[in-house]
Amino acid sequence: MLLGADLKKHPQTVRAAYADPEGITSRFNLNLLQRINRELQADFQLDQFLHEAIYHPMSGAAESFLVSLQEQTVHIQGQAIHFQAFEAIHTEISQKYSLEGLEKLALGSGFQPKAHFLDQKAYFSLNLWAHAKSGGE
Repeated sequence: MLLGADLKKHPQTVRAAYADPEGITSRFNLNLLQRINRELQADFQLDQFLHEAIYHPMSGAAESFLVSLQEQTVHIQGQAIHFQAFEAIHTEISQKYSLEGLEKLALGSGFQPKAHFLDQKAYFSLNLWAHAKSGGE
């Protein structure tokens, strides 16, 4: 199996990717509400939600939220959903790994790590794993 994994890196680097000044990640997350509006006949007011990103360097979890900027009620297929001011919708967890953590994940999942290949900055790893029962050949 070939597994691509985002690696742990300096917290400022990760935060900059998820709270980018161009607003790409914000638009990506707000698109979830646009799709719910379109596909489930909802009435989210996108300008009443703010994208917020948090990175936890110890666990490697980058999390995204859409935060309600005011108390409001949204309807999805006729069902009312109430939001308090500053209540958040948890939209994403993007996990970052250490090479050691990836090795443990492989072994704990019935695979044997065979090789890993890093990009120039060691931000991303391609990991070659073999199924442990097959002998990895």
